[in-house]
Amino acid sequence: MVDVATDHLAVLFAQAAREHPEREFLVFGSRRMTYAQVEREAVALAEALAGLGVQPGDRLAVDLPNWPEWVVTLLAAAYRGVVLVPLDPSLTAHELKYQLRHAEVRAAVVAETYDASDFVELYDDILPDLPDLRALILVGGTDRWLDDRVYRYADLVSKRPAAPGAIAPGDPATQPLAILYTSGTMGKPKGVMLSHANITVTARASGQALGTTGEDRVLGAVPVFTIFGMHVVAVTITAGATLVLQEQFDAAGALELIRRERVTVVHGVPTMFELLMRDPSFEESRPTTCRSGLVAGSPVSPDLARRIRQWCDVQIAYGLTETGPTVTVTRFEDSPERRTQTVGRPIAGVTVKVVDLKSGGLHGPEAVGELVVKGPNVMLGYYRMPGETSRSLTAEGFLMTGDLAILDEDGYVRIVGRRAEVIIRGGYKIYPRELEDLLRTHPAVGDACVVGIPNETLGELICACVVPTEGSIVTGDELKDFCREAVADHKVPDLVRFFDTFPLTGSGKVKRREL
Repeated sequence: MVDVATDHLAVLFAQAAREHPEREFLVFGSRRMTYAQVEREAVALAEALAGLGVQPGDRLAVDLPNWPEWVVTLLAAAYRGVVLVPLDPSLTAHELKYQLRHAEVRAAVVAETYDASDFVELYDDILPDLPDLRALILVGGTDRWLDDRVYRYADLVSKRPAAPGAIAPGDPATQPLAILYTSGTMGKPKGVMLSHANITVTARASGQALGTTGEDRVLGAVPVFTIFGMHVVAVTITAGATLVLQEQFDAAGALELIRRERVTVVHGVPTMFELLMRDPSFEESRPTTCRSGLVAGSPVSPDLARRIRQWCDVQIAYGLTETGPTVTVTRFEDSPERRTQTVGRPIAGVTVKVVDLKSGGLHGPEAVGELVVKGPNVMLGYYRMPGETSRSLTAEGFLMTGDLAILDEDGYVRIVGRRAEVIIRGGYKIYPRELEDLLRTHPAVGDACVVGIPNETLGELICACVVPTEGSIVTGDELKDFCREAVADHKVPDLVRFFDTFPLTGSGKVKRREL
């Protein structure tokens, strides 16, 4: 039986705004917004969307950094019953157009300018190819001449709603809340469709593992367009806590925020924690207010976990975009060894198994196999990709994670590697095939193989191994620039190495390990 009152994000937020209207919910620089203020703005935006013809079930893109408007847009989508499509603001025009078109986006909330990019110009170039996109809502102090598809966010939210917001009805277990794009191994991203319950059940579970309460002040520095960033927002809401946003993570700025705002909960990928501890100001004045948080997104070494816990008693979590994201998490009551060597036990209601890669049969304790997951956290499916969706599930409805794991008799999970050759750099997943296909389109490249190289700060670096075409002259920097024009910055190779030939297996496949 689904508890509608607690698994629907808008219902949850409305409840929080009723119970503690004057509590600070969002802090961003000098801006401070209470639960009541955020609710008023979200309801006003939801009503404005209705006025623009955005119907329940339509897709609403949000292309913003970690700004308060991103959180308001998420809540407006939840109130209106529309599906949020979070976009990475660093996408190239090509990547952006693909995701907007694939998701059949009806309206988009976009930064006017950010990080030296002019988004108005970017969208102006691609709008002719996006007939479904009826409205562009700009965040920023624009006074430019705008066409009839473009609206100002500030104008839309200034119309104060007369009554408390009506919440579009729907079963939280089946009503989609968001579509998040994750890089496909074939190079084309897949849209992971998540329900309200996928997001709120995992948020509540993480909050319980951390003991989060309304007294907590949470650092929001993980990019909100990722499932981890969205999870940070949802965990804060389910606990009725305060979210301190950082536009874009940088260690010195984050430490300054932690001290100034007396942050108690810090979430991040391992790279973020590593950079915080390497910053010169860290040792000068160690944070004293940090109580806990989640470290997730890529493997956490026992040494790193130990060093973080000297100043912030974090839990290690494991999850995927497809599982909203949490599958397992460590708890305070776990033994020190299990809190360091494992990713914990599954959250309530979630079942995990380790199966044989070839037969799909069950493995006994301590045997390595592929981790499969079933429960209220598992996605509704890949948007408009029924074939991909059915391939990702076993006959019993378990999601295949592609991760190799060991499950002990007490239910603790150890992740031992990845089934595919995915590179995880600074918490971002990079699929080698996408870059290899791109590099092979360069006239001077005969063949390419992209591998991850271990790196203490980022987890892994991207190394492009290239066999040049006969007689051609090309430099590593030229190939990096070539990639930079086609893919987001975090996918650009860190290193380029040249080879005469690649070592091959008997069946003609490149021996990646030897590279």
